[in-house]
Amino acid sequence: MQELYEQYKALLFTLAYQLTGSASDAEDAVQDVFLKINDVDLARLVKPRAYLCKMVTNRCRDLFKSARKRRELYFGQWLPEPIFTPNDESFEAVVRDELLSYAMLVLLERLSHTERAVFVLREALGFEYSDIAELVDKSEANCRKLFSRARGKMGITRDEQVHSEAASEEWVRRFLKALELGNVDTVVSILTEDVVLVSDGGGKAFAAVRPIESRDPVARFLLGLIRKAPHYEGGVHVEMTDINGQTGLVVRSGEGIEVVVLIHVERNAICNLYFIRNPDKLRHLLK
Repeated sequence: MQELYEQYKALLFTLAYQLTGSASDAEDAVQDVFLKINDVDLARLVKPRAYLCKMVTNRCRDLFKSARKRRELYFGQWLPEPIFTPNDESFEAVVRDELLSYAMLVLLERLSHTERAVFVLREALGFEYSDIAELVDKSEANCRKLFSRARGKMGITRDEQVHSEAASEEWVRRFLKALELGNVDTVVSILTEDVVLVSDGGGKAFAAVRPIESRDPVARFLLGLIRKAPHYEGGVHVEMTDINGQTGLVVRSGEGIEVVVLIHVERNAICNLYFIRNPDKLRHLLK
């Protein structure tokens, strides 16, 4: 049992996290699955990887239903919990290499649980359709249709790659430099015309209740945040780090992490910014 846990925990967490958008729910799902297989005759597990992935997918279906109800009552915009993914040998490569970009996780919220499961298993984890069919109890042909439907709902064209949205370290540095200059024109120049900023405070931290759209409003909002920074007790410290397999920003004050920022770049400009401020979604980053 310990060998199974060590071999598959990273894969199962990666799957569960992308199915739920919650690191805490993903951890619970993996723990629940390993508690349940204590009653299973391990000698009968001919395909442990497939068996465990199916159990996690089913467990996440239950979590998905309850999460949908909670999100209907959620204050403001809901964003997935961010996770640290350090680029070093101590971190399981499967989590980093088989993780969709944060922007893609946001788009996954448009899907049903089954569509989401098919998309994640195929696009992130590289499962064959025949294996996916067994995991979600659908025919192979149906899984192909579900995958195509999922891409359509997410606005992804047939030839579009889904791992290309993450901003590079160079882009994040350019973003910080533009804000440091404090010039509206400079900030506007790195934003697409239809840029969208989504901020998630959950009613527990200051955040824009609705998405902020288009260049000028987004630029003004960003520069307003910079002007407010010195008013935090002890000031704030901004650091770049690996979050969800991409370069992100962590803003800390004397009281801890204030916000995590992730950036999505397209057409050689920033088209989406995600500000996660809900302390409940940042707590696990302090572990």
